[in-house]
Amino acid sequence: MDKAQTVRIDKWLWCARFFKTRSLAAEEIAKGRVRVNGTVTKASRELRPGDTVDLRQGQVPRTVVVRGLSQVRGPASVAQLLYEETPESLAERAAAAERQRLAPEPAAALHDGRPTKRDRRDIDKARDWGSRWSASLDE
Repeated sequence: MDKAQTVRIDKWLWCARFFKTRSLAAEEIAKGRVRVNGTVTKASRELRPGDTVDLRQGQVPRTVVVRGLSQVRGPASVAQLLYEETPESLAERAAAAERQRLAPEPAAALHDGRPTKRDRRDIDKARDWGSRWSASLDE
């Protein structure tokens, strides 16, 4: 195996800018979230041009074909030349983005957040809790 034509999968994922650090890439590989040519792999697996890599970035699954290898992390424009995303993966990502747009996360609608002390006092005044010392019914 020629070292000039192979590179470790964790290093390649970092160089291709799929993960911010090499240790994050290795962690995702250890969790079984990265597959090379359809099989779960280890971080030390040597990658060659033409290999297919299945990975997940957040909730988005991606399938890419390795087009080039690099030992160093360069600019994003150079990193994008290291792989080509499959048409099926592009379609799945577009569908996931559309689903997210149509059904956003419910917590994202909460823009006010937790009430402040002043808000809590106003709520208590509106409920007229001031005349009662307990929440239980007094008979």
